[in-house]
Amino acid sequence: MQSLIGTGVALVTPFKADFSIDTEALTRIVNFSIDGGIEYLVVLGTTAENATLSASEKEIVIATVIEANKGRLPLVLGVGGNNTMEVVAELQTRDLSSFEAILSVSPYYVKPTQEGIYQHFKAIAEATTKPIILYNVPGRTSSNMLPETVVRLATDFKNIVAIKEASGDLVQGIQLLKTKPKDFLVISGDDMTALSLTLAGASGVISVIGQGFPTAFSEMIRLGLNRKVDQAFQTLFQMTSIIDMIFEQGNPAGIKQVFQSLGIANNTVRLPLVKVDESLANRIDQFVQNSNK
Repeated sequence: MQSLIGTGVALVTPFKADFSIDTEALTRIVNFSIDGGIEYLVVLGTTAENATLSASEKEIVIATVIEANKGRLPLVLGVGGNNTMEVVAELQTRDLSSFEAILSVSPYYVKPTQEGIYQHFKAIAEATTKPIILYNVPGRTSSNMLPETVVRLATDFKNIVAIKEASGDLVQGIQLLKTKPKDFLVISGDDMTALSLTLAGASGVISVIGQGFPTAFSEMIRLGLNRKVDQAFQTLFQMTSIIDMIFEQGNPAGIKQVFQSLGIANNTVRLPLVKVDESLANRIDQFVQNSNK
């Protein structure tokens, strides 16, 4: 899966002031990310406010991204949830021909055991021939997919090809890199630790900040993959404050403020999320202005 090496971005879903989907802004974001040098696009991940989108709105997002991309970059589709049968049904009925792989989050809220997590992804792997990227984000799911469970899944199912590891725990990431099958990819899902994990042997990142600063962030990851450590960390040090800021009051409220500051899309989010407050908006705006000088 060479197409998953480097920087992927978990695209936001931009909304107009009336909360309808802003397809023109989404097209601009896709082009901005591609022009900035990222390697692939992730559609309908959690950053897309997927939980607040209706079935018909999800189809609008998918169609808009496919049209805007025009075949330039590989696409990954988020298909996950805590109802295993529902996820399986979607995989069996959806046209996945435009997508390189599926990104599927570990079941949230219900806090399954490790065996439950294994059986969930076993059912998913058996429902499709598409490559599957596991997604471990315990800060949102309230359960951690342990390295031994990941290795078991990767060993048992050929189409489970990667994990987006977003625990932010470098020790856990290193344990994964140590024990994974040879061709299985470990992809960081945490912007702040992505470079460190890449230098340890990961294949890059699925990023939030990367869509707001695609040139700098994707180049940082490429430098890391090429072991140009000092140059890569120079870029990271320049970006640590904005990475902190975009998550300070929740994702994707922060990255949407970046897009408003850039003039690409407005900062509207759907409840229960709210826009960042004026103080944070001003700090993000100042960072964006300074970065463009």
